[in-house]
Amino acid sequence: MRLATWNVNSIRARVGRIVDFAVREDVDVLAMQEIKCKPEQFPYAEFEAAGYTVEAHGLSQWNGVAIASREPLEDVVTAFPGMPGFEKGHNGPGAAQEARAMGATVGGVRVWSLYVPNGRSLDDPHYLYKLDWLEALRGYTQETLAAQPDLALALTGDFNIAPTDADNGDPTVVEGVTTHVSPPERAAFQALLDAGLTDTVRPLVPEGYTYWDYKQLRFPRNQGLRIDFILGSHAFANAVAGAAIHRNERKGDAPSDHVPVVVDLDLTGPADDDVPMIFG
Repeated sequence: MRLATWNVNSIRARVGRIVDFAVREDVDVLAMQEIKCKPEQFPYAEFEAAGYTVEAHGLSQWNGVAIASREPLEDVVTAFPGMPGFEKGHNGPGAAQEARAMGATVGGVRVWSLYVPNGRSLDDPHYLYKLDWLEALRGYTQETLAAQPDLALALTGDFNIAPTDADNGDPTVVEGVTTHVSPPERAAFQALLDAGLTDTVRPLVPEGYTYWDYKQLRFPRNQGLRIDFILGSHAFANAVAGAAIHRNERKGDAPSDHVPVVVDLDLTGPADDDVPMIFG
C-alpha cells in the first residue's frame, strides 16, 4: 500500500494536479487536509474517474479533511474521542468541533487525516485550544494502542509543529516568539511519540521540509518547515518499506504551500524478527 498525506489548501482550486499526482505516483490512499469545502461541494467525480472513492468532512470554506482510497473505506468517523472544539468568544468545554479529523480503516490500517489547529500566536486562545486538541489526540492514541497493541495505526496530516530545530528553516519562526516551535507544542508532539508512535518518514528521508510560505521567496530560498507527518504505531512502522517528500509539488501553477508526504507499506512482509530495525 502506498499512503500519502497532503495539505491541499483548497481541493476545488487544485483538484486537477492532486488527482494527477495520485495517479502518477500510484497512491492507494491519500489523506487530505484544508479541503476548504463542505462535503456536497467536494469534486468527487474527478477522483472517481481515477478509481478512487472519497470520504470528506467540511463545515465551511475553512479547514476540512478527506480521505481518497482505491480500497473500501470502513468505520469512517469525523472526530476522535475527547476532541475539543473552538468558537470565538467561547471559553471552556462545549464549543462546536471543527472539521479537523477523519479516521477510516483501509486494507487493515487505521488511517487518520488530521489538521491540527494552527495556534495563531502564543497569547491567543487558539494556542491553548491547539494544546488541548493535541492532548486529547495523545490520550486517544495511548488508549487505542493499549487496547490494541498490534494495530497498524497511522496519524497523518498537517501537525503545525516543527518538532526540532532541523525541521525549521524559516527565519521568521522563532522559539519563544511564534507558534509551531514553542516548547509546549514540541512537548505535545513528543508526547504522541511517547504514546507509542514513530515518525516513519525522517529515518528514511533525513532532510527536507514540507511547507513553504507563499511570501518573501520562502520556497526558492528553501526557508521551509517540516510540519506534515505520517506517525505510525509499532505495527505500522514495521511495515514501512520506503518514504518520500515530494518537493516538486510546490512548483508549477497555483501550488499548495504544502507538499505530499508518502510512505510505502509492505503489509504482507516477513515476521518482526526478520524486519530491518529502521524504527527500532
